[in-house]
Amino acid sequence: MELGRLEYLQALVTEFQVTDSPEAKEQVLANLANFAYDPKNYEYLRQLQVLDLFLDTLAEDSETLVEFAIGGLCNLCLDKTNKDYILEANGVEPIINCLSSSNEETVMSAVTTLMYLTTPQSRQQTTALPVVECMLRFSLSASRRLSNLATVFLEDYCTPLQVEEARNLSKHTAVGIPLPKD
Repeated sequence: MELGRLEYLQALVTEFQVTDSPEAKEQVLANLANFAYDPKNYEYLRQLQVLDLFLDTLAEDSETLVEFAIGGLCNLCLDKTNKDYILEANGVEPIINCLSSSNEETVMSAVTTLMYLTTPQSRQQTTALPVVECMLRFSLSASRRLSNLATVFLEDYCTPLQVEEARNLSKHTAVGIPLPKD
């Protein structure tokens, strides 16, 4: 059975790489993101370089592909080996870029992923000033889910000084990452 699992995941990865159909790509990526939810699959997904596939997909133009890729990363980064891999692969920046998505699911997964990726070593990056500013804006969102998640991020992952600094900065600027559409 275990061998069958690896072969099945390999078939999905291959299909993602060879298909020209956007719908097929979305379907395959959704499946891979779902498989990323189960710790039994972590080793296989690492072997098949699915973390890189997800990270690379964050740069795609398709909102749907980006949503599934960030969802997959969010599921995978609960594992320490995967978390370390994402951090070492410079994955924080493309994840931060997902905060500007107009898709609320993508934004929710990006915020959650940043929380999971925060370590004493990565904190400077995951709670950089633009991120904290963004969370302040999200904390005012009409979306209850997003405002609650952003508030948790600000309270549990940022220092009061960081929040204060971001507040002062955002008073003086009108530019920034837009709120996702509902």
